[in-house]
Amino acid sequence: MGTVHQALSGLFVSLIVGAAAAQPALPDGEKSIIAVTRDGLRTRIGAVTFRPMAGARAGIRVQMDHAVMKDHFLSMREFKCLPAAQEVSCFVPYPYASPGTVSTGDWSWLEHHLLFFYKLPTDFGARLWNGIIFKFVQTETGLVGRPQAVDLNRIGSPPDDTSVPPYGPMERDDFAPGARWIQELRIE
Repeated sequence: MGTVHQALSGLFVSLIVGAAAAQPALPDGEKSIIAVTRDGLRTRIGAVTFRPMAGARAGIRVQMDHAVMKDHFLSMREFKCLPAAQEVSCFVPYPYASPGTVSTGDWSWLEHHLLFFYKLPTDFGARLWNGIIFKFVQTETGLVGRPQAVDLNRIGSPPDDTSVPPYGPMERDDFAPGARWIQELRIE
């Protein structure tokens, strides 16, 4: 009986240690933000800096590359946009205080700091109801974000609780594959 108990205890410890080792590490330092477009091009549009914190979290800071993101004056406001003949994708900085932290498996504040809206090049003004949030998952090479639809008018006024991201699963919808010009955002 003692041998079986020892074997089970050893197996349990091995599983725990293996699960901890299999947990991917949080990114650290400056990583590039890469837009992968429908034509297969990869364009570096900015950088995100990850700063390790206590509690298996990291602080984030997003900086867009203004040499790549072009100025568009829309609806009485300047936006930094990635222009294309098919669709213009404009960056919308998250306008309120936020924790600005992430953890493995919870990238929601990074997603909120990389909001966009899309419009046709012939459209006049900002189309905030055409919002895009990128749902990130961690891979061996970095983070990969797939576009989801959101209404950016939702952040037109401050949230009641600034510690809770306003776009949860119920406020997002998946786009049909290939529907958006930016097919994915990669953090590498």
